[in-house]
Amino acid sequence: MEGDPVDLGVALLARLEHAELSVAEAMDRIEAITTEPSLQREILRTAERAGVIEREDGVLYPKSDASVSFEADVIVREGEFDCRRCGTSIGEGHFVALDEGELGPYGSSCIRKVTGRD
Repeated sequence: MEGDPVDLGVALLARLEHAELSVAEAMDRIEAITTEPSLQREILRTAERAGVIEREDGVLYPKSDASVSFEADVIVREGEFDCRRCGTSIGEGHFVALDEGELGPYGSSCIRKVTGRD
């Protein structure tokens, strides 16, 4: 992972696929960046202050209709990696390229969860 974790988390929340999702579902995506509770809370607070999301009664509402494009934003690299989400050893790493930095590597099923496709 490259870049500031708060900036990366906000950027990922800005590109959520769904019109709404629970805080738990958002945390599942944020955990792809950090498992540190104070950073997770800071990502949510910063995203809310920046107008990237609205939060009401445990539900997040992304304010952008942008999403991660598998064709343009996901880079696949061959090599020996450990999935950043589940820890499994993988031979093909999927990385999400954001303006704020790069997230990954993730396996083929975890990249779908991180981007909200599953």
